[in-house]
Amino acid sequence: MREQLGLAPVYLFYFGALGILIPFWAPYLRDLGLDPVQIGQIMAVYLAWRLVAPTAWGWMADHSGRRMLLVRLAAIFSAVAFALVSRRTDYAGLLVSMSLFAIFWTALIPQYEANTLSVLGPRIASYGRIRLWGSVGFILMVVAGGWWFDLNGLDSVPTIAAALIGLVALSSFLTPSGPQVSEEPDQLPLGKVLRQPRVIALLLVALLVQAAFGPYYVFFTVYLEELGYARTTIGILWALGVAAEIAVFLYSPWLFRVFSRRSLLVGALGFAVLRWCLTAAFADNLALLVFAQLLHMASFGLFHAVAVVCVHDFFPGKTHGRGQALYSSAGFGAGGALGSLYSGYSWSLFGPQAMFWIAAGLVAVALIITVVWIHPDNVEDELAAEWSEE
Repeated sequence: MREQLGLAPVYLFYFGALGILIPFWAPYLRDLGLDPVQIGQIMAVYLAWRLVAPTAWGWMADHSGRRMLLVRLAAIFSAVAFALVSRRTDYAGLLVSMSLFAIFWTALIPQYEANTLSVLGPRIASYGRIRLWGSVGFILMVVAGGWWFDLNGLDSVPTIAAALIGLVALSSFLTPSGPQVSEEPDQLPLGKVLRQPRVIALLLVALLVQAAFGPYYVFFTVYLEELGYARTTIGILWALGVAAEIAVFLYSPWLFRVFSRRSLLVGALGFAVLRWCLTAAFADNLALLVFAQLLHMASFGLFHAVAVVCVHDFFPGKTHGRGQALYSSAGFGAGGALGSLYSGYSWSLFGPQAMFWIAAGLVAVALIITVVWIHPDNVEDELAAEWSEE
């Protein structure tokens, strides 16, 4: 239990920082005078680094056996780099400084996830109960931020985010390190792992799901402001979605005992399609928007909980770190960059609703891929048996 509590602070502060950056960074950039295309490009360049940085850091972690050392270095350099970001107000300067920040920040959490799963070992079903602290941090900061920025404007967004990123660096030194897994003679090399249809399908689904989140992460706050919602209300709506996500993390051991991973993925994607359709068509209806936000429990929380465990299972032994890095690169990197780009252009060309209709279409494709290519297997049955003993 003490080890599990030691894992929580990094999640708390990391996702607390995202609770400031995700909802309020785009409005802050807009207040600096940037247009939707420029905002989308800045976020796309930042997210594009997730294609490269996590994989490179994952390779170093798997081969050096010093995963937490690399996490701590990434956290320190993230704090230094964001101090540079907070000083820039011009488009070109923000583009360059956000790229530097992304090299370290995007590499941090995949290796921390791998370390968490390594520390938990046979208690892997407890992952959701550790990860929920990230959701708590996000809720606290998004609600407090909505209230604060309503009263004082958005000028303090970079300062608050920088403080939270600094706390990530400090708390990383309190985190326990999990054992580094040795490579076994009969272990599949990474190349063969990547050629498995289920692995290809999962990475592609992650890309599409995160591309669908692009409009939400970059423009949801701006979208609601255009519809007349106050920032305090917007902060509460963000928090409501993450609060629903916490419920999934709390009850994930029960869900994994009762349902197969494939069933959970299919359910999560089906609810995600519904969520983006509602957000596109009925965002001006508060009751329906609240319901759509509650679907975050499935569209993000459930999907992420299942996907992280699938990656841990699909990438055995000494490929754990690179597996989590590739999941991050495919989803939050390629998918996030694609989502940022198309959301900026689609808003400019067709209006804000178009972004979320495209998102619904992308998740529908991911749902088809899951149904066709991701099937239960013997390893899943063994893992389910392990969870049932928790």
